[in-house]
Amino acid sequence: MANDKKPIILSVDDDQQVLRSLKRDLRNHFKDAYRIVSTTSAREALEATEEIKRKGETIALFLSDQRMPEMPGVEFLEKARVFFPDAKRTLLTAYSDTQAAIKAINDVQLDYYLLKPWDPPEEKLYPVLDELLEDWQLGYRPDFQGIKVVGYQYSPKSHDLKDWLASNLKPYQWVDAHSEKGEELLALHHCNNKELPLVILEDGATLPAPSPAELAERLGMSASVAEDLYDVVIVGGGPAGMAAAVYGGSEGLKTLLIESRAPGGQAGTSSRIENYLGFPSGISGAELTRRAMAQTLRFGVEVVTPREVADIRIQDNYKILTLDDGSEVKSRAVILTTGVQYRRLEAEGADTFSGAGVYYGAAMTEAKSCADQTIYVVGGGNSAGQGAVYLSKFAREVNILIRKNDLSSSMSSYLIDQIEGISNIRVMGFREIVKVCGDEDHVERLVIQNLQDGSTYETPADAVFIFIGARPRTGWLERGKILTDGRGFVLTGQALVATPELRKSWPLERPPFLLETCQPGVFAAGDVRSGAMNRVASAVGEGAMAIKFVHEYLAEN
Repeated sequence: MANDKKPIILSVDDDQQVLRSLKRDLRNHFKDAYRIVSTTSAREALEATEEIKRKGETIALFLSDQRMPEMPGVEFLEKARVFFPDAKRTLLTAYSDTQAAIKAINDVQLDYYLLKPWDPPEEKLYPVLDELLEDWQLGYRPDFQGIKVVGYQYSPKSHDLKDWLASNLKPYQWVDAHSEKGEELLALHHCNNKELPLVILEDGATLPAPSPAELAERLGMSASVAEDLYDVVIVGGGPAGMAAAVYGGSEGLKTLLIESRAPGGQAGTSSRIENYLGFPSGISGAELTRRAMAQTLRFGVEVVTPREVADIRIQDNYKILTLDDGSEVKSRAVILTTGVQYRRLEAEGADTFSGAGVYYGAAMTEAKSCADQTIYVVGGGNSAGQGAVYLSKFAREVNILIRKNDLSSSMSSYLIDQIEGISNIRVMGFREIVKVCGDEDHVERLVIQNLQDGSTYETPADAVFIFIGARPRTGWLERGKILTDGRGFVLTGQALVATPELRKSWPLERPPFLLETCQPGVFAAGDVRSGAMNRVASAVGEGAMAIKFVHEYLAEN
């Protein structure tokens, strides 16, 4: 594969004997730095040129014979120039064609013409081509090698796709469909507006407006379960889930991790976590997730994503999980680590512009698009603070809106100190968005209410990032099977026997383990659990602790 990404020298000559000699000489001198592609057909050469462009590779030099039956060499070079305008163009001519070659210097910006024969190549071929290629290298900027996403900046579908790729640690290049490069890629891949966002894979294959499941499959991610029975299934791939997976796998349990969207949870989208033990300079959520996933896979844990669990039922002490594709997986124990999600902004118009200027989290995904813009961050927790600090590196102005007077009751002091030291961040207390306004494409204005006197005012805004509240991901749990508190967080341990009414839900004589739910052998850890600390370190600790209780449960069954 490494050779495939070398710049290409493409030669075309309808005389097979001449082409063989040319190909041999080119390989002898240039094979270490360039890939040599040759053909006897000018039309085939044009088709190959377009395919090379589509695959994201590059041609450094064209060598074309002038007299070819399908088209003259000058015409071929003119057509090939459309795909690679910076490539060097050299014509192979007989002495009688020198006038055509001289004319082509002006017509197609021909760089050089070579007379046949070119023996010895050390004198008549290599010095000329070496000089041309050295000149080409000076201006050569390698194209991004990886996934490209072509779409519209304020398209919810484009935002969702970018956010999914970023959350799954898949490097990609964003290309706006309105840009020159975007228009070029859409034309090259024959894509219309209805097929956006267009995903172009590294091998040149295209996926028009793919779903995350379709893209995951093409990227080699597993979305189906391999085995029939596991010792423990972990539902959710945030810090608690990955910690449980690492400890489960390292301690010999047959472990499956099921994640509905992307590993890392909310912590995985954090631009900087600075109070996590062992990282004095802080660590990004993406880097922490990458390290945790490497550990998870190293210990033989099976990871299935993107896949949701739709239901859980108990049968003869086995836990049967029904997945969103209708398949089932059986386990001796289950750990629920589904975490939380940001609450929706209740303001008028917020849903209309979701993904088109209103973003939930996603600071790292959309930060570059906020260059020199005025943006608003809604929320006063650590996630909001980390997002605001990161966005301030790109935006002209970052406004943090909170319902309270200041951040002291909801944000860590180290973050408050950072925010106070950043000149383009402003904290606005007693404020609430009541309406989001804009044209049909994206956010342009906000109507904000002053909660102290009830007055409202309108202000320009380019984007709004929401970091409010924490809604548990427990909607899929059938009410009564797994008990939750009034806000939907899972009840565990002593909370299950705190009142006579709750005590009736616990079926065993022994008391529930600290992280055990009302169903023996089903545990909950991390932010989804009622009474959790909502910190990365505590989630990791609970994930590891859950495996200890799984061992104890399995020992008695």
